[in-house]
Amino acid sequence: MISLYLAERTWLHGVPAGWKLLALALISLAVTPFDSLPLMAGLVAATLALYASLGRAAFAQVALLRPMWPLFAILIALHWWNGDILLGLVVSLRIVAMILIANAVTMTTRMDAMMDVIEPALRPLGWFGIPPRSVALAVAMMIRFVPLLFALWEALNESWRARTGKRGGWRLLAPFCIQTLRLSHHTAEALAARGGVFRGERR
Repeated sequence: MISLYLAERTWLHGVPAGWKLLALALISLAVTPFDSLPLMAGLVAATLALYASLGRAAFAQVALLRPMWPLFAILIALHWWNGDILLGLVVSLRIVAMILIANAVTMTTRMDAMMDVIEPALRPLGWFGIPPRSVALAVAMMIRFVPLLFALWEALNESWRARTGKRGGWRLLAPFCIQTLRLSHHTAEALAARGGVFRGERR
């Protein structure tokens, strides 16, 4: 599996993929209009409680947020400079919550189940000669790759810190790009070895 799929089965694994994706979409739409700090803090707390209910292995994936701390610092600093630091905190907490919720969906949902949900919505593409199954695979892989790339960056950063005692920062961009291209190449080879993206009737 090319993602951080949680092998240890939890109660969230038993929830159908469609319901999880729908809940993710509804939560995203519901929290966007609000700029309440207590509300966003409560959402983050509820999300962390969700991870805790999934077990230690799931809760450990919260560490995937570490590479994003510079982004959060920049967001808060920009809002502070504009005279509204509370809004910066709200935006940062909203991003944290949505990333964690999206990761909870991907780490408890198999890729084939995610594709089965996405593909019906993409069937109109077939009218234009675009295979819906191929697009569904691309969307599912994009969703799955996000936490994996966070983990890759964190591994590179920890390796750099072990050698130098400092954070890698921009120095990690080149090895990160190389590792990302290597990962995509291996993924393409794995797909080709399995016959590619099958079309028409499933086998």
